[in-house]
Amino acid sequence: METIEYFKLQAKNLYKDFKTQKPYFDPTYGRDLYAYTPKYFDVDALALDYDIDEDNFSLMKAQHYIALLAGFRKWAEMLKASPPALELSKLLFDNMHKISVDEWDIYISGEQRENGFLYDDELKLDIFKAVFDEVEGHQTDGMDHRLRQKEEIPAIKEQSTASQINKPKKMKTPVQITTLPLSGADRTEFIETANAAFERVFERIGPDNPRLVRKMWDAEKYIDEKLLTPDKLPIDRDYALSIVDAFMVGYVIQLAVEADNQAGRFN
Repeated sequence: METIEYFKLQAKNLYKDFKTQKPYFDPTYGRDLYAYTPKYFDVDALALDYDIDEDNFSLMKAQHYIALLAGFRKWAEMLKASPPALELSKLLFDNMHKISVDEWDIYISGEQRENGFLYDDELKLDIFKAVFDEVEGHQTDGMDHRLRQKEEIPAIKEQSTASQINKPKKMKTPVQITTLPLSGADRTEFIETANAAFERVFERIGPDNPRLVRKMWDAEKYIDEKLLTPDKLPIDRDYALSIVDAFMVGYVIQLAVEADNQAGRFN
């Protein structure tokens, strides 16, 4: 499904939810309020957070609020957006439980200030994929305005004996990193993971001075000074491995900017 068609469907779903509106008298406020039986969105939360006029809601207004949830100021802006910006908007919408639009704006603005230039839509998309979409464990401080459907619990399949049904599963005990620097097999695995992540990000960014960037790249320095610092301890080992990519995008951009500055001085 095309991204615009996807958001048109979301707008229709939001409009359907608003049409479940039923008035009731609230003695606390001494006036009529509305109750909803929504299927797709938390209408009450949306109405409160976006100060929605519940008396005059239309499909056009539903499109407007879906555009806001996807990171645009209005629906018309979405229709004119570039393909990478549209793809990013869908990822923002689908990852609402991980990061809100406001949190994303703060994050990407900070990255741009730190690195001294504005990112294009394609680079923003790459960063969002690496830092949020492909990394579990993030949880927004904002509101997920969707009503995510509960997953059906699969029925227990027939077992050969009752003991198999009731046999407890062994839970994997998380391994914590409690001391630094890493050593032994842990250090080897983190360095290999960092080098692989560097290559992926390096190819996506395509720095103007690739030789200088490669010369400055140091996997051990990245692990010791960027990824794992004493203030982050203790940290789950598997989680730490999962965020190697998350910090890599900004780090390689910093290297690319530094390489450009060095190249400029040499010239």
